[in-house]
Amino acid sequence: MGKLAGKVVVVTGAGRGIGRGVAEMMAAEGAKVVVNDPGVAMDGSGIDKAPADEVVDAIRSQGGAAVPNFDSVVSMQGGENIIQTAVNNFGRIDVLVNVAGILRDRMIFNMTEQEWDDVIAVHLKGHFACTKPASVLMRQQRYGRIINFSSESGVVGNAGQANYGAAKSGIAGFTRVVARDLGRYGVTVNCIVPRAWTRMTATLPRAPRPSGPGAAAAASMPGDEAGAQGQPGLPSAAEFQMMQPDYVAPMTCYLATDEAWNINGQIFLVYAGTVGLQAHPVAQRTIFKPGMWTVDELKEMVPRMMAGIANPAPPPEDLEIPGRPKAAS
Repeated sequence: MGKLAGKVVVVTGAGRGIGRGVAEMMAAEGAKVVVNDPGVAMDGSGIDKAPADEVVDAIRSQGGAAVPNFDSVVSMQGGENIIQTAVNNFGRIDVLVNVAGILRDRMIFNMTEQEWDDVIAVHLKGHFACTKPASVLMRQQRYGRIINFSSESGVVGNAGQANYGAAKSGIAGFTRVVARDLGRYGVTVNCIVPRAWTRMTATLPRAPRPSGPGAAAAASMPGDEAGAQGQPGLPSAAEFQMMQPDYVAPMTCYLATDEAWNINGQIFLVYAGTVGLQAHPVAQRTIFKPGMWTVDELKEMVPRMMAGIANPAPPPEDLEIPGRPKAAS
């Protein structure tokens, strides 16, 4: 028997990429799976039932149990419908995996309000819209697993993704808070920060497409949510294979098992053969005085505290910046 035998799982964004890998592995481990995906384009436009139907067919062909769902996560009604699909078909929900996502990349000075709203709606509100109804049922049954998906763009930052990074950073905070809300009821809430080659990461300006035997697959690889922000190109077929989205699925499945009952409120970086526990934000360096600082004092002390900390996007040397010491001639 698989590690998830008898469990009922909902995976959003499960028609492609990381979500598909998670749904198929959950099914292989014995879970009954709701495959949610409206089949939208990378920017959230359009609708296509084929991706979700294809994953359901693949699971059933292997003897597993799965049903499709085509609702969008951007509305509360959509989230309710997604969770209700599990209850209507399988009688309950044990695991929710929030993977669905879109991209609307733009530098902040060019980003439109609609581009901001659409990405926040799918990622951040989408997590809430599905988690809220699932949490009601999990609290009642005193059992559940919720696994969210953040991104390195949210915890580290990536140029041109203010909307996406803000949403993904919000999901990390959402995870930590909801873990505290639900832990007393036997429900765990954790978060994956994935790194994988999908159709989303292939568009990033700092993520060159790999060359060699895997190049064609990278150019056409479908995906949903992803977290490989600005990773270097993969020079070999072996390394490219290690960055396939399926490599994110095992840790996601483990967090859904009974054995992971005491892992709660944690964020894991997952890629290739790597699983890294992310540290919670804490003060890296501190200055202190017994009273209020003056601006003149901070002018002296803050640069000392910041010694050795690099500016992630320094201005060019030939740009005159007020306050920057002039280079010696």
